[in-house]
Amino acid sequence: MRCLVFFALIACGFSLSCKGIPQPNTSAKKKKSSSGREIKELGNSAAIIFQDSKNNMWFASDGAVKYDGKILTQFTTEDGLYSNRIRGFREDQLGNIYFDTEEGVSKFDGEKIEKLVVSTEKSEWKLKPNDLWFEGNWNNGGPLRYDGKKLHQLKLPKHELEEEFYEINPKVEYNPYSVYKTYMDSKGNAWFGTSSFGACRYDGTSFLWISEREMTEIDDGPSPGVRSILEDKNGDFWFTCNVNSKFKLIEKEVKTSYVKLEGIETSSTPGLNEYFMSMTQDNDGNYWMARYNGGVWKYDGIVRTHYPINEGKTEVQLFSIYKDNLGILWLGTHNAGLFKFNGKAFERFAL
Repeated sequence: MRCLVFFALIACGFSLSCKGIPQPNTSAKKKKSSSGREIKELGNSAAIIFQDSKNNMWFASDGAVKYDGKILTQFTTEDGLYSNRIRGFREDQLGNIYFDTEEGVSKFDGEKIEKLVVSTEKSEWKLKPNDLWFEGNWNNGGPLRYDGKKLHQLKLPKHELEEEFYEINPKVEYNPYSVYKTYMDSKGNAWFGTSSFGACRYDGTSFLWISEREMTEIDDGPSPGVRSILEDKNGDFWFTCNVNSKFKLIEKEVKTSYVKLEGIETSSTPGLNEYFMSMTQDNDGNYWMARYNGGVWKYDGIVRTHYPINEGKTEVQLFSIYKDNLGILWLGTHNAGLFKFNGKAFERFAL
């Protein structure tokens, strides 16, 4: 029976020290004028959504697009981005905006964009309150950490199923530790959703893998990959892949472990047992889940409600669901721009 999985963590981490991946010795990139350019509308691909502390909305759409409530301003490689394919946005305590791409991380101070260069020094795992974490390059096998001065490439610790994975996939051409998602929980721990081994938590001292077989690529079936991580209002954790898994962490003085909880049962609901891309919780405590194909599902703890998302006769390919500072839900898509929830339905966003 497929379900959204929910785990409780019990502190059981193995204390591992991982070394970063050395990079070519390149100097910091010169800052470049980044005025951007006004555009009238977004392209059809607008996959990622982010709202900064000044309430500007940022969209990944053929570069990075800033929306101040009136004007759309687009920034591209011409302004200093490593790539026009944005994987994520971050903001530091000073209000600088960072653009995460597979080619590298660019920093925007409001006037200029600077390309950050991975440090050539030995990079060790650390966890500080103001660190920023990025997914980084797909095949580097771990996340990037920015400490405000240097960008460090890290590698995730070896998973217990690694040998079995390579026995089953001897000709695999990608890194099974590739990071789909980084996430900071309410206690300041860093989480990483991987392509093949589930989710990993780093608490500054030790690592904890949450990787039930349903969350890995060990068994037959669709390639899951943890695309989304959510800590809900009860402090429980959800991991979105080909199922939505729910877990509870159990913190003890010596070890942290987890307990798998009952999630959202899906096998009895047609269309709800496929691949999930993203998940969030609204201000009323309802869970919202976006499928790549198949629309959006809402779960209030009892009832599952389906919201088909179509553009004419074309089914919209969803990539992310995002809750803004006012509690409004947005949808990022691959083929139909952006959608906003009006309280009853999702409608396409337009100026």
